[in-house]
Amino acid sequence: MPEMKSQDVMLLLKLVSLKRQETTEPAALKSLLGIPDDWHSWVDKEISFSRAPSDEDWSVRGLENSTGISKSQVSGALRRCIAVGLAHADRRSGRLRANTQALIGLIIHGVKFVFPAQRGPLVRGIATTFAAPVLAGKLLTAGQHPDVWEDASGTLLGQRVEPLHPAVPHAVRRDPTLYAMLALVDAIRLGRERETALSASILEKYLQGHT
Repeated sequence: MPEMKSQDVMLLLKLVSLKRQETTEPAALKSLLGIPDDWHSWVDKEISFSRAPSDEDWSVRGLENSTGISKSQVSGALRRCIAVGLAHADRRSGRLRANTQALIGLIIHGVKFVFPAQRGPLVRGIATTFAAPVLAGKLLTAGQHPDVWEDASGTLLGQRVEPLHPAVPHAVRRDPTLYAMLALVDAIRLGRERETALSASILEKYLQGHT
């Protein structure tokens, strides 16, 4: 049985995002996850999803470009996910799909223990967990600095959170849906019981739309 790695979870979420982009307009995606128009917290605005994904977006090269994960890591991750039943090829298109029910279980019940996170020093970066738009205003965190992924283009000063994978800041600047899901995953990795339950509920409702 292959050992899961953090990039496997990140790539599965990317597959979920690509699947949703096939069938949902960008404005509807942002509304679904409660993402405002000014949802980013960095200087350069690299995001624009005005087209449906192409076959290239699902390729190893396309996934490397959009996530910042190397081709060799992408290939290995996809092999592992297929081997353990977390991903499969669509019968019609041949495009890879995430097994969302299995992914929900992995994230909600396992990610906190398999890929734990902790807060570090104050840095500038991109908002995550309860500071990210998908969770902003849903929980009180008075007296605390916001959580951020350290990134040179980030505009928010906050406590550094080790991302699920070093390429997370690169990937989220290119995909608002992936950004929201990874921020929710971080909230599950770091949150207390009530915070984890809320974050898991939001993420589960979103992922259940993907089969």
